[in-house]
Amino acid sequence: MQNIVILAGTIRQAPETRTTHGGTDVTRFKLVTARPRYSEGRIIRDEKGYRVEDAEWHRVVAFNGLGRTIQQYCDSGTKVLVRGRIHYTKWQDADGNDRYGCEIVAETVDFLSRAPQSETDEDEGRFIDEDDIPS
Repeated sequence: MQNIVILAGTIRQAPETRTTHGGTDVTRFKLVTARPRYSEGRIIRDEKGYRVEDAEWHRVVAFNGLGRTIQQYCDSGTKVLVRGRIHYTKWQDADGNDRYGCEIVAETVDFLSRAPQSETDEDEGRFIDEDDIPS
């Protein structure tokens, strides 16, 4: 038996990294995936002909070096392929009620795109000053 998850999606919130008391870096981010909505075996389309999609949100956690790499190179809008495992947690809230959670523990993350750049980043290096052109 194996616990294997493979998700391809878009990071929709900038990754956050924290360090535990023991020195382990823990990076968390939210990943959204989408799939077409079906009715009677056919894909549903809106009035403009576009597929109607249902979004699923996943909480992903990565540790140490992988987490630091994600923190450094990913931002909201980055498309990634996450391979890992499902991890369920149970805890008691302040009122003593049992609470449950589920997250994906990333073992590898492949970057499928770069995070969208701001206008200042895109323009940087694209234009040169005419005075810099050799004659």
